[in-house]
Amino acid sequence: MSTYMIAQIDIRDPAEYQKYLDGFLPVFERHGGRLLVTSRVETEVLEGAWAHPRTVVMAFPDTARARAWYADPDYRRLKKHRLASAEANLVLVEGIG
Repeated sequence: MSTYMIAQIDIRDPAEYQKYLDGFLPVFERHGGRLLVTSRVETEVLEGAWAHPRTVVMAFPDTARARAWYADPDYRRLKKHRLASAEANLVLVEGIG
């Protein structure tokens, strides 16, 4: 069953964040990840509160592959750039049937 990772992101240092993006796709795709949504403008909130202005939705074949990507040593090295340049909330949700 597909698993989705939803990220809310507030980029504070675009140059440092670019270092994260420069290596992101090869590691992400190695684990079967697909980008479904990546906002270029602020997320439009219709109800409630949304913590950060940008939204990213990623798909993985299953939860095990999503977790393997997140734990991958290559991703962990890249993640340091994201942590230094942005605030983010990340959640995993399983798809329906």
